[in-house]
Amino acid sequence: MADLHSVPGASADQLTRRAPAPAPSSTPRRRSGMHGLLGHKSPLRPWLLLAPALAVLGILLLWPLVRVVMISLQDYGLRQIASGESNYIGFDNYAAIFGDSFLWTVVLPNTIGFAVACVVLTVVLGTAVALFLNNLGTFWRTICSTAIMVAWAVPAITGTYVWIWIFDPLNGLVSSVLDSVGLIDPATTNWFTERLSFYAIATLNVVHHGFPFVAITVLAGLLTIPKELHEAAMMDGATPWRRFWAITAPILRPVFAVVTILSTIWDFKVFTQIYLMPGGNGGNKDVFNLGVWSYIQSFAQGKYGMGSAIAVLLTLILLGITVVYMRTLFKEEEL
Repeated sequence: MADLHSVPGASADQLTRRAPAPAPSSTPRRRSGMHGLLGHKSPLRPWLLLAPALAVLGILLLWPLVRVVMISLQDYGLRQIASGESNYIGFDNYAAIFGDSFLWTVVLPNTIGFAVACVVLTVVLGTAVALFLNNLGTFWRTICSTAIMVAWAVPAITGTYVWIWIFDPLNGLVSSVLDSVGLIDPATTNWFTERLSFYAIATLNVVHHGFPFVAITVLAGLLTIPKELHEAAMMDGATPWRRFWAITAPILRPVFAVVTILSTIWDFKVFTQIYLMPGGNGGNKDVFNLGVWSYIQSFAQGKYGMGSAIAVLLTLILLGITVVYMRTLFKEEEL
């Protein structure tokens, strides 16, 4: 810096501003390779962070699914399991499935009809219970919500055996009550042999186990609706039914969409409740659904290729429902 006395009339601040900036002492260091890959602007950063989870999903889900598809293209039985050999036959298993009238007259009607009945009853009952809980005080709402969640917490196996005992032909609660009033003869009545009564019991079982999820989910949505909307509608003379369809249903449309699609996915792949009931494990072919039919073909008859093809068919149906579910979620987010 020049001497202050060497520039006439210059102040110390002016000389300081005129002084050139000192040269940088060192050049900036280059980023390391790992820092560049994990930088905030790196396109690889999200994939590197997701890599462990994707690897686990690939091992636990993707590879078994690929293996099932490969087996479905083979005539795969006990001999192939023992020898490890492949016996590819193309799409012959799928042709045999779609050409079998048993699929169209028994399995698909059972699967689709049962799922539709369960979904409708589960959503309706869950919504009714949610409306009831919404009208309770905080204390009783907590008590009743905890009570209905017991049905959700009970394992499917335990719940199925309870319903089997209730409808037991000889010693069940229903048979005993109806016998006492002279409506049936327990010695000649078996609720599990007829296709309609079998699935009626299974529907009661699934709805009883599934409605708490719908009730608590819809209740959470009901608690977000401003009370002023219903109060204004009441002042205008709207009935409770009218208020539900004009206020509650439109606001809770995303909630109803989610619980309906999730219930559809769960009810299409019901296996335990059907298989454990008398006749559902292969003794009564009239009550097979896709899940049970796939299991019986694979593990009871040793036709693993055929069973895998049925499992792939069920998976494709569930994937289609899942696509609808995801599209619904994305549409609701856009709104």
